[in-house]
Amino acid sequence: MSDPARTPRPPGDPVPDLPLPDLAGFTHRWADADGVRLHAVEGGRPDGPAVVLLAGFPQTWWAWRKVMPDLAGRFRVIAIDLPGQGHSARPDISYDTHTVAAHVHAAVEALGVSAYRLAAHDIGAWVAFSLALKYPGELRGLALLDAGIPGITLPDAIPTDPERAWKTWHFAFHLVPDLPETLLAGREREYVGWFLKAKARSAGTFDDTEIEQYAASLAADGGLRASLAYYRDAAESARKNHEALARQRLSVPVLGISGSHGSVPDMAASVRPWADHATGVVVPDAGHFIPDEQPAAVAAALNGFLTEDD
Repeated sequence: MSDPARTPRPPGDPVPDLPLPDLAGFTHRWADADGVRLHAVEGGRPDGPAVVLLAGFPQTWWAWRKVMPDLAGRFRVIAIDLPGQGHSARPDISYDTHTVAAHVHAAVEALGVSAYRLAAHDIGAWVAFSLALKYPGELRGLALLDAGIPGITLPDAIPTDPERAWKTWHFAFHLVPDLPETLLAGREREYVGWFLKAKARSAGTFDDTEIEQYAASLAADGGLRASLAYYRDAAESARKNHEALARQRLSVPVLGISGSHGSVPDMAASVRPWADHATGVVVPDAGHFIPDEQPAAVAAALNGFLTEDD
């Protein structure tokens, strides 16, 4: 990896003041996706089947950095920053997952990909689930990692038991208008640090540099507003999910990946009522941030699942 502070600044970066980390063997690209400029990091086999990776809160594409090299031998690997993440634009749009899914799909098409596999974590999995409902013909496989998807795997109520409430309390906090911005502005590092350390199985999974990198993304150019908007538009995401599911089921094969100490004990069981083909795996010794905590296990699961139909 090169020094992010010394990485040459490409033209057209929507967040030019944010350090841009590199990953050996991968290239930064930007795509105009129906009016929203999205950042992608691409590598692997140019002629291989494409796999698209999406990260969640409070991370960026960098969450997949330990998994991407293990996929690159078989796949064309494309990690995309969602709107509001990393080096993607932070537009004033609806952040319901069907709207965001349309932008992500447009970015993939702009990168010259017509059919692809999709693996996604946390909020990225929210978007991926909706994308699979909107564009089933273009998907060849869908892997969802530890995510409370609105209207699907997200509980209707936040538990009051302290042993469980700490995993989901932030959903309600992020919904409150204006207050999170007031309390978090200038304290992004402390907030991001709590998430990464508390929700990982081992508090040592993330070092100070990674925490600062994610916090800088959240603080830069409307990143906090955009990140909170996913939660504030979650009810609309749930409504659109159920509206789509009234007409169809998920036809694409689904793999649910859970952490042994994550937020959703069995992703596959949670998704199975809406999917024709859903299988699952539980990764041992992992909390919520499974790609960071157990990257080899995640890469092995994806390599097996995403090539089953090849």
